[in-house]
Amino acid sequence: MSENVVSLHKSTENPDEGASVTTLTVVPDAPPAPIVPLWVRSGRALKRIATDERTKTAGRAVVRHGLYTVNGGRIVVRRAWDGRTAARYERMFRAAEAAGNYEVAEEWEERGQRFREARHRRRMDLLHSPLDAAKGVGVGVGMGIGVLVALGVVMAINTHDVTDVITPLKATIDFIATLIRIVQIVWPTALVLGSLFALLAVWTVGSKQQAAPQWALPANVRSGEGEPITPSIVVKALRDLGIPAMRNAIKEMGDAGASMLGPIRIAGCGVEVDVTLPSGVSTNEVQQRRRKLAENLTRHEHEVFITIPQAARTVRLWVADSGALDEPIGPSPLVTDESMTADYAKGKAPWGQDLRGDAAALSLYQRHLLITGLSNQGKTVALRSLALWLALDKSVRFLMGDLKGVGDWAMFDGLADTLIQGPTDEHVIQVTEMVEGAVDEMNRRLMAAPGTVFPPLIVLVDEAQVAFMCPAKDDDKRPYGGSKANSRYFMAVRKIHNQGRVVNVLMWQGTQDPTNENLPKLVREGAHTRASLALGTESQARMALGDKAVDGGAAPNLLRPGLDRGTLVVASDGIAMPAGQASITVRTHYVDDDGAVAITDRAKAIRDGVTTLTVIERGEDRDPLADIASVVGDASRVRTQDVLKRLAVLNEDAYGAWSFLDLKRVLDGTGAEPYKSEGVMVVGRDRLAAALANREGEGSASTAG
Repeated sequence: MSENVVSLHKSTENPDEGASVTTLTVVPDAPPAPIVPLWVRSGRALKRIATDERTKTAGRAVVRHGLYTVNGGRIVVRRAWDGRTAARYERMFRAAEAAGNYEVAEEWEERGQRFREARHRRRMDLLHSPLDAAKGVGVGVGMGIGVLVALGVVMAINTHDVTDVITPLKATIDFIATLIRIVQIVWPTALVLGSLFALLAVWTVGSKQQAAPQWALPANVRSGEGEPITPSIVVKALRDLGIPAMRNAIKEMGDAGASMLGPIRIAGCGVEVDVTLPSGVSTNEVQQRRRKLAENLTRHEHEVFITIPQAARTVRLWVADSGALDEPIGPSPLVTDESMTADYAKGKAPWGQDLRGDAAALSLYQRHLLITGLSNQGKTVALRSLALWLALDKSVRFLMGDLKGVGDWAMFDGLADTLIQGPTDEHVIQVTEMVEGAVDEMNRRLMAAPGTVFPPLIVLVDEAQVAFMCPAKDDDKRPYGGSKANSRYFMAVRKIHNQGRVVNVLMWQGTQDPTNENLPKLVREGAHTRASLALGTESQARMALGDKAVDGGAAPNLLRPGLDRGTLVVASDGIAMPAGQASITVRTHYVDDDGAVAITDRAKAIRDGVTTLTVIERGEDRDPLADIASVVGDASRVRTQDVLKRLAVLNEDAYGAWSFLDLKRVLDGTGAEPYKSEGVMVVGRDRLAAALANREGEGSASTAG
């Protein structure tokens, strides 16, 4: 192919000085595209029109409304048939019989028999009705003519015209003829309008029942968006679960399968219904098919909850409105109500909302607490919100160990008597000693006079799995972690679980991803309130909540990690739940760090002031035993409270924040432990001197060795 090149340029004497040259390349025309036959173009156009979404929408609309009319007529005919025959009683009888409710079956059989007897009497009466009707018509016509003739006689007498005798009769005949002419004129139009109104009526019935195939329904109905939960939808969803006994029983019931259902009640952002299962179908068969049941109800799995109420062979379904559980709940009253206070003994902590949208409040009175779940699901926030509420009761004391150590509990500095933050073995050692100090305080309270009321002491350990998994050992080779009888942390927690409740010493723990190693069986079963966020497996759910709660429908393993953050399943007698249920699902309020700081500031304002011990002194800089002996001096014994005051005077930095627990910790195992004298706890001079002498003797022997 040749090219014609035409150069366009401006002639200049010096082309090197800014001369411009434009070259235009002319390419010959390409060969024309082949001509597409008309039938091919027509076919493409028809295909494009047929596959266009607007055509599909229009086609679905035509089919949908046509079937609304046809199937609406079928529904009307069936209703009429039910009204004229005993078919309804037969269906209800079969439904009750299939459900094993024979008393109800006998009642429906009796009703059907009464209906047949009444219908038989009506039919027998019809045999005599034509003769009676003929007699009645004859008598009526005769009386009517007689009345008209009498009226005509009266008119004739009045007008003296004999022809007026038939005037009323003639007028009546003319009136009847006029009515016949009016009917003849109006009848064709009335026939057309009547047919149209009849079609509109059956179309209305069909549209309300959505009597059309699924593919022909509107897009929002096909996707299940906004689809209401009706008895027929629930029965169909149960029928299609894949349980043969269920399917066969519903088939025998016919359209009366809804007799299995209790009333559908609005419950928060969803509906609730009790289902009495047919004979041969167990509740766990339905529980195991939760996902399939949810999909049959055009819902996601997390939008359907199955629990077991008190009634036998019954499951309770709670079905959320589509997308409702993805909407956040409102802020915590702790944040919005600055005047809120707490009452440990009589009050309940505002924790969140249940699935019905009602406020979920938890009683903390004399209840050990365990919250578990996967990492980053809101465990610390859920646990912290309970502590924040309880901090507004100025009588409550806190001993806190945060074995994550990222500042989630830093706002309790100035509220808690002890606050340890960090993930290392050294922090676990300090937390263990803190819990053991709480055990000593518990024992002291147990030895008090009967009837003595003690202020609540909350021993809180977050990320407790770090303590259970700690490999460190003390000087006597006793491990701090583990789940054996020689584990210091494990045994301290068990002692508080066993006896702490009666003297208001309570153990709260938060832990991740429970296993038998990082959450021993005896510890998790010692908690009165057990709550779990999203977990990975059903076995973990049983560890977290117990077999009874899981067998009753609790399923934290079906919560969606990340999406259901802050949603937990609670098993506790401290929270209101429907009768017969062993657990309840709660969506907790989210209180961020700023809100938590504001709440603790309010809590600090109502207290006298607390100096928080943030690091347990281990005696590297000072010798606590020698300092205690020095402040006791020459006195034979000194009250523990006076010893603490003297130590604070001796060294405010080292001993200013000490409590009886710290004093007890230092003296334990030395032989100089505090003891009771004349009803008060004291420290003895002679015992301190012996403890110092023994320590020096052990040190000399060690050096010599």
